[in-house]
This record gives sequence, C-alpha cells and structure tokens, in this order.
Amino acid sequence: MTALLTTDLLDNNEALIKNEQLRIIAPMFQRYGGKPGFAGNIVTLKIFEDNSLVRTVLGEPGIGKVLVIDGGGSLRCALLGDQLADMAVKNGWEGVVVYGCIRDSAAINALPLGVRALNTHPLKTVKKNVGERDVPVSFGGVTLKPGEWLCADEDGVIVSTTPLI
Repeated sequence: MTALLTTDLLDNNEALIKNEQLRIIAPMFQRYGGKPGFAGNIVTLKIFEDNSLVRTVLGEPGIGKVLVIDGGGSLRCALLGDQLADMAVKNGWEGVVVYGCIRDSAAINALPLGVRALNTHPLKTVKKNVGERDVPVSFGGVTLKPGEWLCADEDGVIVSTTPLI
C-alpha cells in the first residue's frame, strides 16, 4: 500500500467532511501489528465475546479489505489472537479494527498486518457461532457500513463512503 496519511486525506477532502461522507473515529484505539498504516473496503462483524465468525471471515480472501469487529467494547476477553491474525495475513487482509480486545499482542506485532483494538486481554472467547455479518456497526461516534473505505495510521482512523486514493 502506498503511504496514505489520514491527516493529508482529511486536509485534501474538507468538503467530504462537511457532507459527512468522510468521518473520524474518536481516538480510542491502541496500535498493534507490524503494519502501522492500512486501508481497504470494510467488512463488518457485530459480535459479543464470541469470535467464531472472526475465524470464518478471516479464512476468506481479504485482499483490499479491512475487517471491522464491533465487539460491544467488551474488555472481558479477546476477539483476535495470533492464530487468527496469521490467518488474516495468509489470506491477504489489509487490517483488522476491533472494538474490543486482542491477545497474543507480541506475536501480532511481528506480523505484517495492521491492527487496532481497545486493549489486550489474555482470555479467549466462547464459541457459539453467534453474531451478525455485513451490518452497519457504530462506535467512536461513527457508523461504519460494509463496503465503505477505512484508512488507519499512527494519527487515527477515518472512514469514507468512497476510496480516497
């Protein structure tokens, strides 16, 4: 990926901000993974303390895509670990944004994958195959829809109705 800077994208697209076609997620995420910046089309999951669907989605081809997981902001278990992150890399995913926790952060930091999460937690999830895929999700003052475009770097995470590259 060419180096996309959220600051430059915002500066160059002020009209899109006014029209709410370009939105900024509130600064709440920690940066993990060996890829400091990433961008792609959004695929969404809405789950709560059950990462069964995360495995399913990351097992699919992900070139040009970012998985956005609305985990309800739970800090009681991890929705992404090193095995799933490795699967994401092998299937070409650009990155994963988790409104919840991850685990195995040292191993994830060694992978060429961009990851944003609220924090880390050592406990794995239950497995009940419960959740929704490809639905709008909301956190950080922004609603993210499947097919929209997300860009993340050291300065933040932005969402647009169309790619800004």
